[in-house]
Amino acid sequence: MSAPGRLVLVGTPIGNLEDMSPRASAALAEADVVACEDTRRTGRLLQRFGVRAPSLRVVNEHTEADATVALLARLAAGDTVALVSDAGMPAISDPGERLVAAAVEAGYPVEVVPGPSACLGALVLSGLPTGRFVFEGFLPRKGSGRVERLAEVASERRTVVLYEAPHRVARTLADLIGVCGEQRRVVLARELTKLHEEVFRGTLAEAAARIEETEPRGEFVIVLDGAPAAEEATDDDVLGALDRYRAAGASTRDAVADVAHDLGVARRRVYELANRPPERADPVRPSGRSDSEEDR
Repeated sequence: MSAPGRLVLVGTPIGNLEDMSPRASAALAEADVVACEDTRRTGRLLQRFGVRAPSLRVVNEHTEADATVALLARLAAGDTVALVSDAGMPAISDPGERLVAAAVEAGYPVEVVPGPSACLGALVLSGLPTGRFVFEGFLPRKGSGRVERLAEVASERRTVVLYEAPHRVARTLADLIGVCGEQRRVVLARELTKLHEEVFRGTLAEAAARIEETEPRGEFVIVLDGAPAAEEATDDDVLGALDRYRAAGASTRDAVADVAHDLGVARRRVYELANRPPERADPVRPSGRSDSEEDR
């Protein structure tokens, strides 16, 4: 009985071919089949590094479902399947996620040969916080999905990394200004590791102006600073919000829940303020009498 096959994810250069690792070349040379987005592009890469072209199988957004079935059959036959994208790490805003999930579900070994990544490259050179970040990939192009995702990005406290095509980057920056304001810090990175690599750092307003001045070319990575921390609500803020809900006819219980949600404060604190007895005013003393007369 033949040994089970294995799936190997291979990172490839995002621009500079000198970033191709010896291990990546060896993994492609050892594969029985290479799953790729574009056979011509991958074929040129293999030729550049002297790798005799094995069987190539197209795995893109249109073919991934059918290709996954065929590649699982190759794994069942004991073959080694290498997965690459046109550039960078496969399955990151590129085809391959479905194939990896299916291979894991079927119990086949899945390995990775790390390589260049536009996401991580742009993040670490951005100068923005890198300790915690989120990768959003490409935003939905339209509809409620785009609106909802933009709202999530605007309130995200961690650094956000986005991908965008050159012909859509101006619109995306305009939409980000709409939800984040003009002064949110942002970094635009394009053509990373290539001859015309460019990194722009500034505010969203400055980035939008830059895109208007120069024709955007190449794929963009947008690195957006996280949302600033909201100021903690004061007791007066809580009491004022409670008064507004009560004036609108809400019960104390409902008002407490709504205010806690709106202001992001603990419900117990809102409840205690809602039930705090009103402060008593200083008693008014009869006119014409001094403190010393009252004391007597």
